[in-house]
Amino acid sequence: MKTWVDGKRMRDDAPTGRKTRAQFHGGKGKQTEPERENETAKENSEDESSDDRTEFRQPGKIFVGNLPMWVKKHELSEFFRQFGPIKSVILIKGHHETERNAGFGFIIYDGETAEKSAMKAVEFDGIEFHGRVLTVKLDDGKRLREKSRERERWLEGNDDKEYRSTWHEQRDGSRKEFQKVLETEPENWQAVVSAFERIKKPARKEYGLMVRYYARRGDMHHARQTFESMRARGIEPSSHVYSSLIHAYAVGRDMEEALHCVKKMKEEGIEMTIVTYSIIVGGFAKAGNVNAADHWFKEAKERLSSLNAVIYGNIIYAHCQTCNMDRAEVLVREMEEQGIDAPIDIYHTMMDGYTMIGNEDKCLIVFERLKECGFSPSVVSYGCLINLYTKIGKISKALEISRMMKMDGIKHNMKTYSMLINGFLKLKDWANAFSIFEDVTKDGLKPDVVLYNNIVKGFCGMGNMDRAISIVKQMQKDRHRPTTRTFLPIIHGFARAGEMRRALEIFDMMRRSGCIPTVHTYNALILGLIEKRQMAKAVGILDEMNLAGVSPNEHTYTTLMQGYASLGDTEKAFQYFTILKNEGLEIDVYTYEALLKACCKSGRMQSALAVTKEMSARKIPRNTFVYNILIDGWARRGDVWEAADLMQQMKNENVQPDIHTYTSFINACCKAGDMQNATQIIEEMEVSGIKPNLKTYTTLIHGWARASFPEKALRCFEEMKQAGLKPDKAVYHCLMTSLLSRATFAQSYVYSGLLSICREMIESEMTVDMGTAVHWSRCLRKIERTGGELTEALQKTFPPDWTSHNPLILDYRTTRQGGVARLRTCDCARRGGSGSGKCGGRFEVLGRFRQRLWCEQAETDGGSQGVLLVYNLGG
Repeated sequence: MKTWVDGKRMRDDAPTGRKTRAQFHGGKGKQTEPERENETAKENSEDESSDDRTEFRQPGKIFVGNLPMWVKKHELSEFFRQFGPIKSVILIKGHHETERNAGFGFIIYDGETAEKSAMKAVEFDGIEFHGRVLTVKLDDGKRLREKSRERERWLEGNDDKEYRSTWHEQRDGSRKEFQKVLETEPENWQAVVSAFERIKKPARKEYGLMVRYYARRGDMHHARQTFESMRARGIEPSSHVYSSLIHAYAVGRDMEEALHCVKKMKEEGIEMTIVTYSIIVGGFAKAGNVNAADHWFKEAKERLSSLNAVIYGNIIYAHCQTCNMDRAEVLVREMEEQGIDAPIDIYHTMMDGYTMIGNEDKCLIVFERLKECGFSPSVVSYGCLINLYTKIGKISKALEISRMMKMDGIKHNMKTYSMLINGFLKLKDWANAFSIFEDVTKDGLKPDVVLYNNIVKGFCGMGNMDRAISIVKQMQKDRHRPTTRTFLPIIHGFARAGEMRRALEIFDMMRRSGCIPTVHTYNALILGLIEKRQMAKAVGILDEMNLAGVSPNEHTYTTLMQGYASLGDTEKAFQYFTILKNEGLEIDVYTYEALLKACCKSGRMQSALAVTKEMSARKIPRNTFVYNILIDGWARRGDVWEAADLMQQMKNENVQPDIHTYTSFINACCKAGDMQNATQIIEEMEVSGIKPNLKTYTTLIHGWARASFPEKALRCFEEMKQAGLKPDKAVYHCLMTSLLSRATFAQSYVYSGLLSICREMIESEMTVDMGTAVHWSRCLRKIERTGGELTEALQKTFPPDWTSHNPLILDYRTTRQGGVARLRTCDCARRGGSGSGKCGGRFEVLGRFRQRLWCEQAETDGGSQGVLLVYNLGG
């Protein structure tokens, strides 16, 4: 069976089932003369009406009603050009406000297919456009016909008008005023409410419009209040009013109360319409309850004779949001088999669904199918493709789609620009992200809050916090209200950099801007402090959260546990784990990872095993990160058997090891001296397609050096360079320290290898720290007792102040009877014989290569006078 995305329709044209006039008259028998005369007169009047409509009707012209008052011609043209090329758009202007339209207009299609385009557009009668349900039908020439008849009556002098009472005129005036305010100023709720209250005796229509207005705002409380006020007046609600009330609860995500209204409808004998079912299915779809949406969709199929594209669009959206694209495809096929053409919105929903699962091929097939079905891609269609490529990291293809948009004459909107900026920010390509932001201003678009938030996030990512703060001030200048999402990356950036004073300043700035701190804001402060290992301050922020009435979530406690885990404080980590459980918060695999890290860091492997048993009891599967922590814990203890057992468990549970898993296991083998097993693991990695990284090679080099195989350590170092990896400071430090510490005499292959490594370090302009320099210099005396080429080369990597701070010999001569030396660590000592020095301190020879200086003017850490320094001058 072909899927919907194969690019072909799955339905055939079915017979319409309509009967001709002869079929209707076929079984009625003979007609009487009066009946025939009446029928003839009726047919003549229908023919005249048909001729009249044909006379005044313009081919390819459609009527569009219930338009928003503020809509512009180009917006209407962009929406309806998906059905065919448009010749002109006519918007009827209002009588009093010519800047706004009257709520309806006409569209005239162009070309030879104008009539077909008009017929196709009429099929989408009832489609939603900017929050309004449009009325789309063929132009019947009524407007021109009425003008013609009015002119004829005026010429004949017959222009009688119906005069109404003052009360009726006032009520009709207030009704019209209410509808006008509702259409022209929907955002001004005070004006809408005032206009409604001025109606002396509202009818069901006005009550229904008011309930619908509150429904679109998501104000279910006022919608319910208006509904009850209508019933108190003795006006029984219709199916339309009930549907508006259900819509209010659906927008407010209170589906339980929406179902209560449905129950009341059924009790009062009011039939549910397709609109009611569509609202319920759409409400459950947006709430993420796909099972409930399916239940009401099936009930709609059973009770209604036919369904429309709106309810199918809602149920398809529900399945796309849960990534169940197979079911979504089945629903689209089912819709087409029933003769319901999919509107362009359903194509966009399917493309979004495939974007969520990262299926590029299917998304492109739907895009091509959209064009095959006669739709012209809109900015939303191209936006779906841009969103797809930015999410899967193919930003170059997203830019190609952007160029295609411009070639088709479609301009970017704020959403498409935001998608491109997000794509560059994910790649940390700050320059291109800010370049797109400049394009926004060049196109004359005013950045919205979402776009400003992305730019703030970009500046924080590159570490330019001052520029991020200036963007926030620019937002406020442009009358945009910053949200907690605006301040969150700035607070986290300062906290992560350890600048808690500035982080708290931004926190106060956020409060002054009217933003209430959320749990995520406090979590950003805690995370920043923990990354700097300032646990006391992090706990202080937690106390402040509780005082502010903000309840910590599982992420808060997990972050604290990770902080104590990095310090190896198992007791504190378990303490917060207990609090998390007692408060009934969700415990996931990340929580257990923090516990395991704490146990393994402190060497409590039995406690780690107990944690893994609790994970199994809660049916939380162990992932690669959990196994990495456990294997690394056993590797620290050098227990290769336990590490090997965990590797086998990973294979049994189909958990794929990564580079960190293999590196930790190699570390366990190296510590146990099992270098043969470590070599086999390297071969297994290559078979699995995982290449060793710098840390893997560093671990292996250290293992070979510990096992007293310097030639294999040097060979491993050469293999690392051949693999295209550039040695870093850690690799050089490990290799040199391992070889120097275990070298007792100058073997030729070790000596030449060490000399080559020294030269590489000098070429890289690498300098080691003072502690490393002291250790290496001591080890060098085992190889070169009186100095040499290696000593001279290696000392070039020592710190510049090495000669002034080194407590070992720097410029010395020794004799058999005594020592004469220049000791630069004590300003009092000068060149002289044994025992000389300004401080009057004693300088004596303890042995051939060991000497001692006693300086009375120096102070020890305990505060006592005199420091005893023992120097190894040659050994």
